[in-house]
Amino acid sequence: MTQTYDDRSVSKVEVSGAEARHYDFFMNTITVGTYPFFIRKAIREMEIQPGHEILVLGCGTGRNLALMDKHLNGEGRIVGLDIGPEMLAQSQRRFADVPHVTIKDQRIDEPLPYENEFDKVFISFVLHGFIQEDREKIIANAQRALRPGGEFIILDYNEFDLEHASLLVRFAFKMECPLATDFIGRDLQAILREQGFDEFRVHPHYLGYVRLLAARKAE
Repeated sequence: MTQTYDDRSVSKVEVSGAEARHYDFFMNTITVGTYPFFIRKAIREMEIQPGHEILVLGCGTGRNLALMDKHLNGEGRIVGLDIGPEMLAQSQRRFADVPHVTIKDQRIDEPLPYENEFDKVFISFVLHGFIQEDREKIIANAQRALRPGGEFIILDYNEFDLEHASLLVRFAFKMECPLATDFIGRDLQAILREQGFDEFRVHPHYLGYVRLLAARKAE
């Protein structure tokens, strides 16, 4: 049977239950303990400066936000959006006493109330879990929220041919969101160019199967 990629019901992007409550532990385990080192390096690659204002699409437990906040040195602000109640609760507890970090219950594939406000928009292992129509809505939200010259930073799977990937990667994708298979076949830079981004920075991870892609909003 031919696989189709326009069915929102197959998405696994919304994590709930025990997986959501123990998400950080889960990520550490499936990456054999490498995730903490990987994510710290990826956050450094964002090139955050004190005073930057950052919008995080799918903020999860707030783990990544805490790493970003260290680079802000108490300046600027972070706004994190998510819809999973378990994830939101963890983020809100983590930043309850941090006034410049705000966590909101907000879908990221619907119009957002931000325009020309942020220096960075960040999304991590979320974009692949949407159908292409909704991915383009998310990209449009990021483009609108950024100031001219700001960067949309996507940490997610790279483009690759799954049939020729390593045995471990092919096995992992059997458990992944079905929409991820569609995502790795898309020319993401071309899609971003169509939505008003120009200059790109690419930082590969995990033998090139994962990348941090930074796209600059055209001025």
